[in-house]
Amino acid sequence: MKYNFNKIIKRSGTNCFKWDLAPAVFKNGDVLPMWVADMDFKSPPEVIAALKSRCAHGIYGYGARPDSYYESFINWAKKRYDFNIKKEEIIFSPGIVPALSLCVAAFTLKGDGVIIQPPVYPPFAGVVKDHGRKILENNLKLIDGRYEMDFTDLEIKAKSGAKMMFLCAPHNPAGRVWSQSELERVLDICLKYNILLVSDEIHADIVYSGSRHICPASLSKKASGNIVTLMSPSKTFNITGLSISSAVISNEKLRETFNSHVERFHIGLTNIFGITAFEAAYNFGEPWLESLLGYLEGNRDYALDYIARKIPAISAIKPESTFLMWLDFQKLKMKQDKLNEFIINKARLGLNDGASFGAAGMGFMRLNFACPRGILVEGLKRLENAINNTDK
Repeated sequence: MKYNFNKIIKRSGTNCFKWDLAPAVFKNGDVLPMWVADMDFKSPPEVIAALKSRCAHGIYGYGARPDSYYESFINWAKKRYDFNIKKEEIIFSPGIVPALSLCVAAFTLKGDGVIIQPPVYPPFAGVVKDHGRKILENNLKLIDGRYEMDFTDLEIKAKSGAKMMFLCAPHNPAGRVWSQSELERVLDICLKYNILLVSDEIHADIVYSGSRHICPASLSKKASGNIVTLMSPSKTFNITGLSISSAVISNEKLRETFNSHVERFHIGLTNIFGITAFEAAYNFGEPWLESLLGYLEGNRDYALDYIARKIPAISAIKPESTFLMWLDFQKLKMKQDKLNEFIINKARLGLNDGASFGAAGMGFMRLNFACPRGILVEGLKRLENAINNTDK
């Protein structure tokens, strides 16, 4: 392999959220952190080289986004997704979650309904609550080990006065890559009931063989005028700490409204290292990404096989995308607080509590497998030993 994803790199002691905060968060200094959604791999060499070069300049003043910054993203979206974007349609955001929050503030009023699809990334509900809006839950249905949308319920929620829908595409933590027909049904419902669709596509680049990510805004001009697309290289190239993402809004009126909120909160300036990494990743990171996808798919399949053979008391939802695995512990018949205690103190793992993804996540936990194989093996062994020795 040109890139060594097997190398274990010590992250503790680097002010790393995932590793340095784990002992305090889980109240156990012996947990293996497999929670926060970033990777335990170095970013592409081209990104590291570009950052070193920029760092060597020695002056780190306010940053300006050059035309080449926009061109790198435009070219990436066109090549990977046949998604045609114009420069003026791109608005900077320091992250996807801030952009979600801005969307709620900009396009809804207090008391308005926002549709989310639990179990789903916790900030979806968080930003809705923070702004005093009403959460409308359109729960996904788990059918034969795969999550599906409940379109009958979605239309009921749409009729109830929803003003906005958050779409997680690909979905976190279910790992689903939505098909064109599924996306078209969502778009039809949103257009029918005048609901603005906000599509979080941060995991779009992490898609495995047999699946293909489709940007909803690329499906039709009419649909694109009713969508805010949120994308970022942060998860793809492991640069989440550089706080950089994009909101793509083709509708000029919506774009002006969103941009006015960016200006109102004075968050439009970009970290200079974020600018450098963003451009280098999109321009030169594709070979690294293709190698990474092969490694992650190997990790995914290893974990699925290991759990099926050695830990039959639980089951794992096979992710079509993301580097996150949704684990079903319902057969253990533990209450959620006891399940968390068991995972932390018996398995000695730091996983994401399924309940934080909504009531639909009760009995589940989320595991991050974007790590060297040796760490994944250790984590699975800890889980196996804890579960298989529960009654001993």
